[in-house]
Amino acid sequence: MSGRRRLDWLGLTPEPERELPAAVAALRASSHGSAASATSADPADPADPAAAERGRVERLILRGSRRSWLRYLAEVTELVTAAAAGPERGDRAAALLAGEVVLDHHRMLIGLPGTEYGHTADDRAALESAVRTLRTPIPTSPTAPTAPTAPTIPGTPPTPDTSSAPDTPDTPDTPATRAAPTTTRTVRTAPTPRTAGTARPGDSR
Repeated sequence: MSGRRRLDWLGLTPEPERELPAAVAALRASSHGSAASATSADPADPADPAAAERGRVERLILRGSRRSWLRYLAEVTELVTAAAAGPERGDRAAALLAGEVVLDHHRMLIGLPGTEYGHTADDRAALESAVRTLRTPIPTSPTAPTAPTAPTIPGTPPTPDTSSAPDTPDTPDTPATRAAPTTTRTVRTAPTPRTAGTARPGDSR
């Protein structure tokens, strides 16, 4: 068996082969300057990073070994954990997808012979923490509530704003400004003159 290539690990590669190239290419593009992206994908096609990443994955599967495949997934793990450390460190959506794919792959290693499941224990723990972080929405700073505005009735003139109007000084109480008392006078009416030939009431004489 020493001269033969072990192929049992290839049963775990279909999902990573399908999902990782585009996600890892997006991670590399969004995290330039980080140590993880310094070992970027094969620059055979720099105009299409996803195609370059896909070519690298295909070569690892067709001509690589289980050890070289796990080294590649360890590189992807570094990209994922770096993106989970802060929103400016990489594309969070791409990091979440890549993290979930690699984490599922590493969990299934328990069904393969060998010691790879134990060797990837640290990467599994890092990926579990990163995936939890990436699934949590980034909190936004709350905005101050605004006071409700009274509805405007059509045809009603706007209410003047008197909050900024200057205060009117009080008028001093002086004799000149005091109101004069109102005097009610009773006017007597003169009796109606009697005309000749008109008898007063009760005058029968």
